[in-house]
Amino acid sequence: MYIASDWKDYEVIDTGGGEKLERWGDIMLRRPDPQIIWPLASESAKWRDVHGHYHRSSAGGGQWEMKKSIPDDWKISYGKLKFHLRPTNFKHTGLFPEQAANWRWMMDKIAAANRPISVLNLFAYTGGATVAAASAGASVVHVDAAKGMVQWAKENVALSGLADKPVRYITDDVFKFVQREQRRGSKYDAIIMDPPSYGRGPGGEMWKLEASLYPFLESCMEIMSDRPLFMLINSYTTGISPTVLRNMLSMTMGKRYGGKLTSGEIGLPITASGMNLPCGILGRWEA
Repeated sequence: MYIASDWKDYEVIDTGGGEKLERWGDIMLRRPDPQIIWPLASESAKWRDVHGHYHRSSAGGGQWEMKKSIPDDWKISYGKLKFHLRPTNFKHTGLFPEQAANWRWMMDKIAAANRPISVLNLFAYTGGATVAAASAGASVVHVDAAKGMVQWAKENVALSGLADKPVRYITDDVFKFVQREQRRGSKYDAIIMDPPSYGRGPGGEMWKLEASLYPFLESCMEIMSDRPLFMLINSYTTGISPTVLRNMLSMTMGKRYGGKLTSGEIGLPITASGMNLPCGILGRWEA
């Protein structure tokens, strides 16, 4: 498991009973997590003394119960990287802290390349990977279909002091964008993607990860440069094994370029128990 263990502004304090107790800077939140199927040892006072508690609804979705006032927007840091946070209607805060394990890896790869590196960040959300890649010296094209997420990413890049770096923000359907990049002859040294389990394109096209990921990888192969540095796939789709991502990368990037393949779970340390909380999976190809 790849563990994001070097946070100072974030912490999984405790887990149990389908929930996790987290510290985001000075803000304490209690949120549901489907991986936490073990019981809570003790609902101590710290579990009740939170700023916000997200309650899952049996009908789907849920809502926040705010027990203490919090800012509409607050900030945390990961090293030199800085991020805006705010509670959303879907329990999230705008950041997946376990991804710090990937940020550190890609920053090291980019810095060690000793040449200009162009990165394409697909399904890029609020830009955690964009901030990391730009901070390491890469030029980045950030693509997401949600206008609000792209604006949030711009705010994170600026907050990290990187507003003058070569970052392009594209609000577009990811699949259509990759097709157009093929026609334009655009090339990238690294591609990052965090594809959804399900989705629907602007023309009604249905995306289902199990059926759509491999052909999408093949499309992305056509916009890789002659000297690719890495390809990273993140997934939060339940039921998909890390080995599946590794196999797909082996049949695409590995077959064409050789290189090194790795895969595994990604997670966060739990302070109270010393255990690790699984949060998703990844597959990596690197030169």
